Amino acid sequence: MDLGAHLHRIVDVDVVGEHRLRLVFDDGVSGELDASKWDWRGVFEPLSDPAYFARVELDHELGSIRWPNGADVAPETLHLWLAPGRDNVSA
Repeated sequence: MDLGAHLHRIVDVDVVGEHRLRLVFDDGVSGELDASKWDWRGVFEPLSDPAYFARVELDHELGSIRWPNGADVAPETLHLWLAPGRDNVSA
């Protein structure tokens, strides 16, 4: 099995609202991620503040997103949430 065929990189991220991101992947999949219902515990607790959440950065080297405190979400997971035919609200 070619695992590389299932790995996608995020090439662009924009904050489009409180706890909402627009993500674009290298294969053309794109969409809005609504993180408003995330469980804000542990490393994700600071992200409950919309101003801190908006400090998201694109990690060009890894093709993922991250926040200043080191919180991140695997791009493979984000791609699954946004792929066509999937519910784009992560829970």
